[in-house]
Order: sequence, then C-alpha cells, then structure tokens
Amino acid sequence: MTEKASPNSPLLLDCLKAFLFGGGFCLIGQILMNSYMGLGLDKETASAVVSVSLVFLGAALTAAGWYDKIAKHAGAGSLVPITGFANSVVAPAIEFKSEGYVLGLGAKMFIIAGPVIVYGTLASVIYGLIYFLFTQL
Repeated sequence: MTEKASPNSPLLLDCLKAFLFGGGFCLIGQILMNSYMGLGLDKETASAVVSVSLVFLGAALTAAGWYDKIAKHAGAGSLVPITGFANSVVAPAIEFKSEGYVLGLGAKMFIIAGPVIVYGTLASVIYGLIYFLFTQL
C-alpha cells in the first residue's frame, strides 16, 4: 500500500534535470559575467555585479511565484547557492507578510537563511583567525 501511494522517483531523470537546471543557472551567471565585462567592468567588479544580479533574479522569480514551479522540475538544481539563497530569504518574507512588517516580514525573513548567515559568518571568522595565526608563525 505504501509503495502504491509513494512510488519511487526516476532517479536518473531527477539527477539529469538537477544537473541541467543547475547548469542553466550557472550558464546565466556566466553570460551575465561576460556581458558585464564586455561593458568595461573589471573581473572583480563584474563578479560582484553578477552576484547581485543573480540574487535579484532569484528574489524576483520567488516573488512572481515562478521559482517554486521551476524547483518542481529542477529538484536539487534549484539550490544553486546564490539563487537558492535569495529564494530562502524571500519565500518566508512573502509567507509571513500578512503578520505585519515588523513581527511578520522582519522577524521571519531569515527563518530559513538565518542559520546559513550565522554559521557562514562564524566559519569565515574562524578560518580567518586560523589563517592569520599560521601566517604569522
């Protein structure tokens, strides 16, 4: 009965879709990078602008309700770090907006992405300290 209610997903097809969609997000990033560099930005500045552009794209797709539709087909391919992060910040903000701007949107915006921000920041400080200590010896 359980097997009928939840049949196995086609693993190979799911992996292929995740690879193609994840690669598609990365391809968009590379196209943006080449475009920004073609407009005269240096590589470092273009990289920063690409990151901002991809965060905006992920947020806009989430706000429009399209990111979830893409994720249904893309699976793990929709978790590309930058666009996935934007989705994880915007989705709770939209969900809790009805509770008000302070207690809803402001308090719940980072409910999913908060641990990523906290532990990412903490890890970078620890790695920086280790690097500093070992380069000073």
